[in-house]
Amino acid sequence: MSKKTKKKRCGSIGFMEKNAENELIKLIDEILTRGVGEFIDPDNTFREKLLKKAKDPKSKEQIIVKFGVDPTRPDIHLGHAVVLRKLRQLQDLGCKVIFLVGDFTAQIGDPTGKSRTRPEIEQAAIEANMKTYLDQIDKILKLEPAVFSWIRNSDWFYGVSDIAPNPETKVEMEITKGKEKITLQVPHNTLAWKAEVFKNTRMQVTHLHRAQIHDITLRGFLWTLKHVTHSRLLERDLFQERIKNNSELYMHEVMYPVLQGIDSYVLDLIYGGCDLEIGGTDQTFNMLMGREVMKVNKKAPQAVLSIDLLVGLDGKEKMSKSMDNYVGITDVPNDMFGKLMSIPDALIPSYVELCTFTPVLEAGEITKKLQAGKAHPRDIKMDLAEQIVEIYHGPTKAKEARSAFVATFQNKKLPDEMPEAKVAKGTLLADVLINEDVLDSKSEFRRLMSEGAIRKDGEEKLTDPMMKITEDLVLKVGKHRFIRIVAE
Repeated sequence: MSKKTKKKRCGSIGFMEKNAENELIKLIDEILTRGVGEFIDPDNTFREKLLKKAKDPKSKEQIIVKFGVDPTRPDIHLGHAVVLRKLRQLQDLGCKVIFLVGDFTAQIGDPTGKSRTRPEIEQAAIEANMKTYLDQIDKILKLEPAVFSWIRNSDWFYGVSDIAPNPETKVEMEITKGKEKITLQVPHNTLAWKAEVFKNTRMQVTHLHRAQIHDITLRGFLWTLKHVTHSRLLERDLFQERIKNNSELYMHEVMYPVLQGIDSYVLDLIYGGCDLEIGGTDQTFNMLMGREVMKVNKKAPQAVLSIDLLVGLDGKEKMSKSMDNYVGITDVPNDMFGKLMSIPDALIPSYVELCTFTPVLEAGEITKKLQAGKAHPRDIKMDLAEQIVEIYHGPTKAKEARSAFVATFQNKKLPDEMPEAKVAKGTLLADVLINEDVLDSKSEFRRLMSEGAIRKDGEEKLTDPMMKITEDLVLKVGKHRFIRIVAE
């Protein structure tokens, strides 16, 4: 090979490497800006670490990303998925996501966005919701140990004295005395027994197999509070609003951001780092508290990535199951498509940006066309709904959902497929719709009934809130829900 040819090839390789690096930089910048309310990363520490990891995927240096959730409700909806999809992008670049389940803090209740104290959640409900979360997130996140781990924050906030066994229960112990074996029943509420159970049920031992266990004692908590001023905590806009309105503000609510900050510090101890915390823009104050707690404990403070909140189907409040303005990621394709077609036209750009993989430039063009009246919102929504259904159910189901929607709503046909419930004659219609998860409550049933939004065969409005099932029915409930009721 001539020197000239060799030099030319080396130059070509250098150009390709530079081009690949530019593409990586472009991708990382999009991840850190698209749908992002605020990115706090002084000196670009996290960004540079992420770029280095992306350029060398085999690097053993870990990047730990924290995502905390209080499992107060069981379903994951598109609002949650905005953050989860961002986490998946970070996983694809080699980051390890720590899914922190706030089972301890859920019993306190983060007052974020609440004008009053949130009721406590029972541990049994938290455990059930937590299982549902973990069953659903594999639709979005990779769950391989190299890029995913999960842990409860009760693992460090609960103490041995929090174990409260049933006093009636006994533990059998077998004692060998010479050749004789004696079986005894002893109470199992002794401190030694509690300590052993406590140690061997902690996730740091059972799941992560750590030799050293980290926990937070009252002494440690008070030490942290010594470094956080009262005025700093009351800077939170929600607390200021409560004070201004003479509303109650309880100390456990004020402490919540500190507890969330301590979580970041403990994760750093357990996993060897906590480089980034990600959450909604309503969590920015809490996530910044994590930086402060880490600083006072001589740890490198985490970067903070706050994601724009997805507005729900009502076009007013953030997406929430309690507001009944949500689209669940496990909704059946036809329901998901129908719900998305009901969003207000003004939300289309936001949903394209936050809920799809549409390239930034293309998303911008869609917005311009809508503003200039060069595109019909219905057509854009059809494409949007198909994209989102495809993400969670695949392209075949997405196309089928689109066809079903056109046949049902544009051609005024009832869908071929819909949920079916077999019920005894005489059952109240309200009970059927609630039991089959078509509606959440009797108040929602009464509201829809009064609005004429529950229709027999999609046409005849039902008006009797005390209606009982006497015959087979096909009902359209609201704008996009259908059910076939078989009377037995």
